[in-house]
Amino acid sequence: MKSNIKNIAVLTSGGDAPGMNACIRAVIRTGIYHGCNMFGVTQGYQGLIDNNINPMDARSVSNILHMGGTILKTARCLAFKEDEGMELAFKNLKAKEIDGLIVIGGDGTFTGAKRFGEKFGINVIGIPGTIDNDLYGSDFTLGYDTAVNTIIEAIDKIRDTADSHDRLFFIEVMGRDSGCIALRTAIASGAEAVLLPEKETSLKELISKLKAGASTKKSSSIVIVSEGNKYGGAYDIAKSVKRKFTHYDTKVTILGHLQRGGSPSGFDRILGSRLGYAAVNEMIKGETMQMVGLRGNEIKLTSLEEALHVHSYKLEADLLEMTHVLSI
Repeated sequence: MKSNIKNIAVLTSGGDAPGMNACIRAVIRTGIYHGCNMFGVTQGYQGLIDNNINPMDARSVSNILHMGGTILKTARCLAFKEDEGMELAFKNLKAKEIDGLIVIGGDGTFTGAKRFGEKFGINVIGIPGTIDNDLYGSDFTLGYDTAVNTIIEAIDKIRDTADSHDRLFFIEVMGRDSGCIALRTAIASGAEAVLLPEKETSLKELISKLKAGASTKKSSSIVIVSEGNKYGGAYDIAKSVKRKFTHYDTKVTILGHLQRGGSPSGFDRILGSRLGYAAVNEMIKGETMQMVGLRGNEIKLTSLEEALHVHSYKLEADLLEMTHVLSI
């Protein structure tokens, strides 16, 4: 059934991710195409509380497809976790007669959206925007592909200097709870080893692997460290390894927020556009408390409850095996 929704707001929350602007563009223009009044919320949930909710037209989102970050900005908002903050946000939406809210972000964003929708009955659709690729219901989350490519480019440059100086580099990438980024960048960059949150690799095993490489005259070695690895960050691991393995000059690079920025890849521009387009269409059909995601190259709906609490993702067994086979 088609809903009576006429006024839709969109916000971005949590960590920014490349492709968010493409998604915002698709949301605004799809809504306008269907005759809806569209609004952008600046600074996420904080913007809802501060009533920073502004009308947007088709020209408001011109020439933003190629831009990283988010034109709507994002901010942490502890006040939105409290009933008083949510009530104020709802009053601000109600005053503008906004009856639909589309949120782009990760698990924290969806947690807030789910509670907000349940408490006040506002129609909510979520779009997975996070470089971590850790939400159930979408094979790829918005920004993940760009982040992987950004890291690969950085590692390629580090490899040049590592080869020139017979160096061992420990490169720390984002992924507190998910090793998706680390595993794929390890394969794509030809890393000698990767340390993941989901799979324990002992320091003894790591050192043995590095010694084997040195014995076959490898001129450099690169180890990818996911920030959620149980042994700590790249600096801690590098110190432990250096005490027992002195073959290489050891260096550490923490890529940090470099991974979040930059112009989105073609994949993320298309994904953002597909998800934004689908979110508006599903909301107009009457769907609420759902996430739109990409599964098997088709856009599918997953409840916010499932997206947040079903943890069925497993790192691909063939990729895990490849990290050992291809790095000899």
